Amino acid sequence: MLLGGCAQPAKPPHYRIGFAQCSSKGPWRQAMQAGMERELSFHPDVQLRTLNSHDNSALQKQQIHELIESGIDLLIVSPYESAPVTPAVEEAYRRGIPVVLLDRRTASQAYTAFVGADNVEVGQTAARYAARLLRGHGKVLEVLGSPGSSATSGRHEGFSKALRDYPGLEIVSQVTGNWTESSLKPGLVDALKAHPEVSLIYAHNDGMARAAYLICQELGRADKVRIIGVDGLASPGEGIDLVQRGMLKASLLYSPGGEDAIRTALNILHKQPFKRENILGTMVIDSTNVLTMRQQTEKMVSQQQDIERQQGLMGHLEATYASQQHALYAALLSLLGALALGAFAWRSARKNRLINQQLALQNAENVKINHQLSAQNEEISSQRNQLEVMAERARIDTEAKLRFFTNFSHELRTPLTLILGPVEELLGNSAGFSSTQRHDLGLVRRNTQRLLQLVNQLLDFRKIEVGKMAVHATEGNLVSFVREIVDAFEKPARQRGVRLRFLAAEPVLLAWFDGNILDKVFFNLLSNALKFTPEHGQITISLQAADEGRALQVSVTDTGRGISEQDRAHIFEWFYQGDQGAVAKGSGMGLALAQGLVRLHQGRLSFSSQAGSGSTFTVRLPRELPASLRAEEQARPVVLSLDEPEPIEAELTDLAPAPAEAVSETLVLVIEDNAEVNDFLMRKLGASHRVQSAADGYTGFAMATDLIPDLIVCDVMMPGLGGLEVVARLRADWRTSHIPVILLTARGAPEQQVEGVQAGADLYLTKPFNPTFLLESVRTLLANRARQREHLRRELSVDAAGLTTQADQKFLADLTAVVEADLSKSNLSVEDVARSLGVSRMQLYRKVKAVLNTGVTDFIQGVRLTKARELLLDDALTIADIAYELGFSSPSYFTASFRARYQLTPSKFRALHASTAP
Repeated sequence: MLLGGCAQPAKPPHYRIGFAQCSSKGPWRQAMQAGMERELSFHPDVQLRTLNSHDNSALQKQQIHELIESGIDLLIVSPYESAPVTPAVEEAYRRGIPVVLLDRRTASQAYTAFVGADNVEVGQTAARYAARLLRGHGKVLEVLGSPGSSATSGRHEGFSKALRDYPGLEIVSQVTGNWTESSLKPGLVDALKAHPEVSLIYAHNDGMARAAYLICQELGRADKVRIIGVDGLASPGEGIDLVQRGMLKASLLYSPGGEDAIRTALNILHKQPFKRENILGTMVIDSTNVLTMRQQTEKMVSQQQDIERQQGLMGHLEATYASQQHALYAALLSLLGALALGAFAWRSARKNRLINQQLALQNAENVKINHQLSAQNEEISSQRNQLEVMAERARIDTEAKLRFFTNFSHELRTPLTLILGPVEELLGNSAGFSSTQRHDLGLVRRNTQRLLQLVNQLLDFRKIEVGKMAVHATEGNLVSFVREIVDAFEKPARQRGVRLRFLAAEPVLLAWFDGNILDKVFFNLLSNALKFTPEHGQITISLQAADEGRALQVSVTDTGRGISEQDRAHIFEWFYQGDQGAVAKGSGMGLALAQGLVRLHQGRLSFSSQAGSGSTFTVRLPRELPASLRAEEQARPVVLSLDEPEPIEAELTDLAPAPAEAVSETLVLVIEDNAEVNDFLMRKLGASHRVQSAADGYTGFAMATDLIPDLIVCDVMMPGLGGLEVVARLRADWRTSHIPVILLTARGAPEQQVEGVQAGADLYLTKPFNPTFLLESVRTLLANRARQREHLRRELSVDAAGLTTQADQKFLADLTAVVEADLSKSNLSVEDVARSLGVSRMQLYRKVKAVLNTGVTDFIQGVRLTKARELLLDDALTIADIAYELGFSSPSYFTASFRARYQLTPSKFRALHASTAP
């Protein structure tokens, strides 16, 4: 009984796991091994045997066979190459040994579970982050891993595939780095020299990314090229550390998966549920979350150290326990040999039992500590997931704010229309106003246009954010272009006593640039300079070549108060307003917009400033631009003035008001949901036309089909049926297909104007519009329509080639077919034709009048006479036969009608044709 009480408790099964590792080179593989050992520290009953093939597929295949023969319970394989090791893995699987593939797959489905990240997803995530970083435009250089590696092919495939969604991003070169830094430098140096336009490097691991940064630093391009790596390890000199030091813009987390592989293996061995495909997620580590990731990693390291200390203590206690067991056995043997020592043995046994109890308590405490550490690890994982959710939510919130700004800016254009329109009209007829009233009207106009400029800057800001601001560059003289903008500031500068100097190194400096975008840059820089330069100060604008003639540099220097130290770091941030002193507060958008526009030109905007001595802003632009940024034909840039921030306003306000005229019979239909704009349009158009109005698209379309107006003015943004759909329905309906349509909208982007024209609009006006320009546009469209109708009336026949729309052509063809089918009926009436076409008599009359400028009866008569010319060519028919066949009541009426139309009788027409026949 005493010996039986000392028997050892049954131990849990002892498992042996074999690990065929392809390589131990590099911190990522070392992190994988460390992760496996970290997880196994919780399971002392499991033995791990690792064999390293040093990137040799033949050796790895041999090592797998060796592990199989050694009697392992489970095999973990991280293949160097898929195909060569597949037979050995399949043999293990056939023998009933569970196989866990780690990081890379084999060429077979004969495995128990797979643990690893998706390299294609890593590449796609890198591409999306690069697109957001470069705002959808830039040149990219890709640094590849080893050729033939599944990681290399997957990361390249995902990156290239995702870049197809961003046509403004282009991979201009690729360099093979073989996962190491030493073999990268020659090829990367040559590629960067051959492609100076590269703005981002995507490296397949952080080691090559670190080498790329050092090479860029040697070439003086570290501040121009952004670098993205892959791995996101926390050790010194690796991804997280490089991002925190600013050497990398971001690193994509690529988990080594050591812990996950061991957890999956133990679930398999313990007959617990497990997933066959364990795809490890990835995330972007950049400046927004790198500090959190480092803190989480340091916390995990600290916890691991605590675990190791606890395990050391437990090992010490187990050694004590073993030592006491030996003492107990010796005491029992001594008891059997000498009863005299019984009392001593009893005391020793009691003491040992107390020690065993202490050891049991300590073991229980260790188990509790292990559970706590596991819970902490799960908490860390949950926090990381929460960080990813928070980052995505922040992105969605930012996008919602941008949409709000854009929609709000569009909404501002309608009230601006109601302000600028009447003001422009009053200024055009200001002869009876006093000088004070004219001054006040000019003040209203200037400030309304300044508000419009802010609205346009918000819209430009949104276009830049979503990559919709396109550059259409043409070759021109930058000196003359900048001089025109400087000239616009001469008068306000002179009024304030500020000296304005323009210094150009040469009279002609040619470059490729988009004047309609760059004028906003220089306008903002000069406006800021004039704003902050005190009276009797000086502003100097200098222009010269740079970078050995490959670039041009424009500098704007003022003698103002300078920029404070605290403002310098934020000067180009959107909506930032620093200490502006006594001058009026700005919007905080001008400099941020200017920087974004300069970047679109692949240039750079920088500044230098010293408190109390003024500031210098420098724009550096390349003289050559890629073909994708060049316009097909020369565009005429319109230079902005201080009082007229938009080119369209500068053109519209120059138009003189049209002289008053009597109200014509033309009917204009206004479709506008804003009651005030609707009333404003009716008053302006009602001075010279009959006007009807509708407050929504559905009512407007119904009124158009009923009234058949001569012209329609329609808003684009309306609830329910929008303006574009109204135009599409008008063009699809033959009753209204001929009506000219003018669209009014607050959406002024070029692609939106193209959308309106494609829908069938004749003119697309952006709010706020000039009333005089609108009236002139209406008059021109109606005059063009009248000329077309007159032409068709003179050429009245079945030929509809002169009509502008397919619906009009179809209408005339259907109308002609209906009339020709009943030509013999002398009593054919307008009601008969309208009934055959399925419309009312009035709708038919208005349509024919609008298209042909003639009545339905005249049209029927014209078809009969046209048909008569064909029948007169047949000598077998008498004139009387032709008259009755065409529905004329008598041959004499036919002869009179034919003579009135063609100035000769039917018999003379037949004789003339007979005399000219061959």
